[in-house]
Amino acid sequence: MNVTPAPATVDTHCPYCALQCGMGLRAVSGSGPGEEQEPGAAGVPDGPGASRVPRVPGGRGGPGVEVVERPSFPVNRGALCGKGRTAAAVLDRRVRLTEPLVRREPGGELAPAGWDEALDRIAEALARTRAAHGPDAVGVFGGGGLTNEKAYGLGKFARVVLGTSQIDYNGRFCMSSAAAAHQRAFGLDRGLPFPLEDVARTGCVVLVGSNIAETMPPALRYLRELKENGGKLVVVDPRRTRTAELADLHLAPRPGTDLALALGMLHLVVAEGHLDEAFVAARTSGWPEARAAAMAHWPEQVERITGVPLPALREAVELFCGAPSGMVLTARGPEQQSKGTDTVGAWINLCLATGRAGRPLSGYGCLTGQGNGQGGREHGQKADQLPGYRKLADPAARAHVAGVWGVHPDSLPAPGRSAYELLDALGTDIRSLLVMGSNPVVSAPRAAHITERFAALDFLAVADVVLSETAAMADVVLPVTQWAEETGTTTNLEGRVVLRRKALDPPAGVRSDLEVLNGLASRLGGREKSFPADPEEIFEELRRASAGGPADYSGISYRRIAEEDGVFWPCPDERHPGTRRLFLERFATEDGRARFVPVTHRPAAEEPDADFPLYLTTGRVVSQYQSGAQTRRVAELNAAAPGPFVELHPHLAERLGVAEGDPVAVTSRRGRAVAPARVTRDIRADTVFMPFHWPGEGRANTLTNPALDPVSRMPEFKVCAVRVEAADAPPGG
Repeated sequence: MNVTPAPATVDTHCPYCALQCGMGLRAVSGSGPGEEQEPGAAGVPDGPGASRVPRVPGGRGGPGVEVVERPSFPVNRGALCGKGRTAAAVLDRRVRLTEPLVRREPGGELAPAGWDEALDRIAEALARTRAAHGPDAVGVFGGGGLTNEKAYGLGKFARVVLGTSQIDYNGRFCMSSAAAAHQRAFGLDRGLPFPLEDVARTGCVVLVGSNIAETMPPALRYLRELKENGGKLVVVDPRRTRTAELADLHLAPRPGTDLALALGMLHLVVAEGHLDEAFVAARTSGWPEARAAAMAHWPEQVERITGVPLPALREAVELFCGAPSGMVLTARGPEQQSKGTDTVGAWINLCLATGRAGRPLSGYGCLTGQGNGQGGREHGQKADQLPGYRKLADPAARAHVAGVWGVHPDSLPAPGRSAYELLDALGTDIRSLLVMGSNPVVSAPRAAHITERFAALDFLAVADVVLSETAAMADVVLPVTQWAEETGTTTNLEGRVVLRRKALDPPAGVRSDLEVLNGLASRLGGREKSFPADPEEIFEELRRASAGGPADYSGISYRRIAEEDGVFWPCPDERHPGTRRLFLERFATEDGRARFVPVTHRPAAEEPDADFPLYLTTGRVVSQYQSGAQTRRVAELNAAAPGPFVELHPHLAERLGVAEGDPVAVTSRRGRAVAPARVTRDIRADTVFMPFHWPGEGRANTLTNPALDPVSRMPEFKVCAVRVEAADAPPGG
C-alpha cells in the first residue's frame, strides 16, 4: 500500500523530541544551501565545544528538500522550533556518514570499506565472542530515536539471533522513573494519559522539572492558552527558566528535594481540608499508608529541606486545589534522581488525593523527551520487556511473542542489565557490543569511566547517521538512513502513533538499520527471512506481537495513521477508535483502582560537603539536542548555542572572582569539566547548571553521578556535589 502524498511535498514528522511535530518536506532544486565545504563527514568530533566537522551554513535545507510548515497536524499546528526548521541540514552528505568504515588493525585509523566487508567483520566478531564467552558476552545498546519498527527488530535480533539478555537503550536515561511510577500507581505507562490539547483546558498545571520553552518550544502554546483560559501554572525548578517566567508561581527547591516538596504539599492537602474523600474511597487503594507517610513530613520540615518558603508551599496547594481540575506534569528534573520513582510517586499521590486523576482534564503525565522514547520502550529494546509492553519474565508474554517469532519460549533469554549497568560491564562481562542510534560517550553519567569501558571492549560496532564520539571509537561504523530517507512509525508523548514518510533516497552507500539487521541475521544463522527490510512488513508483525498486551497496536495500520493524523494506543482492533484518554472509567490495575504508594523523603545519593559544597544540575538548551551529535553539525544552531557553559549566581561568581565569560572549572568526585561562566540571578546561589550536549573538556556528564534508582535503574543525572573555581586556579584552591 502506498501512503505517500504527492511528490512535491511529503507530510512527515520532526526527527527530534517526543512532540513529533508535523512538518512537510518540499522538493527544491539544487543540493542544499551554502558554499562548498571540505569533504569528510567522517571527521572525528573533538575539542571543548562544537565538533570539528563540516557544517551546512544556515541549515534550513538539505539535498533537494526543505522543511515547510504543516498546520493541519494537531500537536504543533505548524509551529516548529529551530531544530525542526533546520532538520534537513543533516541530510547533507557533507555532514554525515556515506560509506562503512572499518579499523583493520588495533589502534589504526577508520578507513572506508564495502558493505560486505563491514557486515562480515561484525558477524564474525559477534560469533567469535559468543563461541568463546557465551551469548551474554555480546551486548546491544539501542536508542530512543529509533522507529518502532527498528526498536522491535533490534529487540528481536538480540534475543532470537544473538540469544543475549544484554540489551537496553538510552531511553533508560530519559523517563524510566516516570514509567515505573506509572506502572505502580495505574498499572500502565503512557507518557500522557490524555492529549496535549487538554493541558490548555484544565484549571491548574503543576509543572515539575521541565523547561519546555527550551526542550519542546511548540508545546509552550498550551501553557499560554491555559493562562488565557483563566488557568493557573505552578513551575517547580531550581532555575528561573523561560518556562518559569510564565508561571503564576515559581517554586525553586534545592536539587534533589522534589520528593519532600510533593510530600509537604500532600500534608497540607490533608491538614487544610482539600482531600477528595469520595474519589479516594471509590477509585483508589492504599491511602491510609500513603497518608501516614505524608503526614510525617511537616511543612516546616519541608521548608528546611527544600528551601521553599512555607507561604509559597501553601499558595501552590491553594492554586492546585482551588481549580476545578488539575494536572501534574513531570520531566527529567524529578525523574533523573536515585529516588526518581518515589518522587514521581509522591506527585501521583497528590493527584489521587485531590481527585485529579481518572477524570476529564485531570491527571498525572510525564513529558517524554526523546523522539520515540515512548514507543522505544514498548517494543523490546528495554532489558526486561517484550513487544506490546509485555514483561520478559511473564511466561504468558514469552509464549505469545515466541509464537509470533516462531521460536520456543524457553529459547528467549531472561531479563538483562539496565543501561548504565550494561555500559559499566563493557570489557569485562560484555566483550562485544552493537550500538544503534546512541552516543553514550557523551550522554552516559560518569562519562569518562564509560569511555574507558568502551575502550576495553574486544569489539565495537556502531550504526549511526554521523560519526559520533562513540562511533569514532568503533571497529566498524555503518552509515544508516535518517528520518526523511525511510518510512516508519514513532509514538509521541501522548501515545499517538504517527508515520514518518520517506521523502528522498539516501546517498549511495547508505542503508537502513533494518537492512543492517537483515544482513547480520543472514550471516548469523541464515535468519534473514525473519528480519525483513520493509518497515510496513515489520509493523504488521509488531501488531501481532503487541496484540493483547498493555501497549496494544493490533488495530493500528499505516493506512489508519495516515488518514487519522495518528492513532492513540491501546487500539485492540481496526474498528476501535484508539484511546485518546486513559483511566476515565477504571485504572489498568487488576481491581481497576489506582494505587497509592507510601513514600518517604531521603537525601540525594551525594549531598554537598566541605570538599564539594555546591549542587550541580544538568539539562538542555533550545538549539541543541541530546548529545548534540547531529545538531552540533548545523551552523545556525551552533551560532545560537556554540558551546558548553556553567550557569552560576552572582554571589557565587563574586566569591570566586569570576566574571561573565571567564573559564570556570567544575569538579566532582568523578572528574573535572571546564566551560565559560554564565552569571545570572535566575539560579539558586547554592547550585550551578551545565547543559550536557558537548564532548571534550566541557562534557557535563564527566561530573554526573551514576547512582541508580532501585526500581527504575535511572542514574542520578540531576544532582551531585561539586566544587567550582576559576579555571586558572590550582585544583582545590
